[in-house]
Amino acid sequence: MDWLERVAKLRRWTSNGVRAPHKPLLLLYALGSYQRDADGELRYSAVESELKRLLEEYGPSRATTPAYPFHHLVSDGVWEVGTDRGPGSPGSGVGVLRSSGATGRLAPELRAALRRDPALLGRLARVLLDFHFPPSLHTELCEAVGLDLDLADTEGVTGGVPGGRERAARRQRDRRMRELVLTAYEFQCAFCGYDGMLGASAVGLEAAHVRWWSFDGPDEVDNGLCLCSLHHKLFDKGVLGLGEGHRVLVSRHFVGRGEASRQQVLALTGRPVIGPQPGVPPVADRHRAWHAAQVFHGEPREPANPLPTG
Repeated sequence: MDWLERVAKLRRWTSNGVRAPHKPLLLLYALGSYQRDADGELRYSAVESELKRLLEEYGPSRATTPAYPFHHLVSDGVWEVGTDRGPGSPGSGVGVLRSSGATGRLAPELRAALRRDPALLGRLARVLLDFHFPPSLHTELCEAVGLDLDLADTEGVTGGVPGGRERAARRQRDRRMRELVLTAYEFQCAFCGYDGMLGASAVGLEAAHVRWWSFDGPDEVDNGLCLCSLHHKLFDKGVLGLGEGHRVLVSRHFVGRGEASRQQVLALTGRPVIGPQPGVPPVADRHRAWHAAQVFHGEPREPANPLPTG
């Protein structure tokens, strides 16, 4: 059975290009749950609010319910549902899913395939992401469903590294990281102050790890910055950094001749970081130092108008 093809061909309601990511979102959520607990089940009443939030944030703006994919994903052969009375879905109604104690999890055959080939989990997740969401959303979407793609991609290939898989398995991403960091910085980019919202959801704002997760960076506020998508990318590429006194560094290697580059990047040179709010720890020096040594490119630029020193 080709699981990648089956997942790529999930049956979805479509009409004139209208998005219906209900099943992909539920399946991504289920893969994240399986990664944390391969034997666990998802009780509808316990995960309903979280699944609804995912649909509201990553789905179309029209009103919707997670009850639809919870029931209908069974027909794709990748999902099973049971109730307090036994196997089988009671239907797609919210009330009956709640009252029957409905639980869902990956289908037995898919769980068996994942046990035989742990790297399949990462491949399935990437199919879902690539088929249903733009690349700019992949990282935050994985964080939202608790799916660690770095770990998934290395499953099955760490056997040659002593303790590799065991060491990786002990670390799990904290799904609260994004919310905690954005709240700490009051939902604005720490570099430029951008604070866009779409309804009640922040858009274009991300929780950036200063010391990367893949290099033992913790999911803690003092290792995070709230950054807009542009400055997050530039921070991870080493164009931007964090210097003494929590001032923004801009690499001398960066070249930007247009007005947008001057305003969005070069003008940040030496600017103090915005936030965090009082009572919240700023970026720890050890994480800042790691980023400066391992990520930031070259020497920092001098501010066009040097800041006073005393």
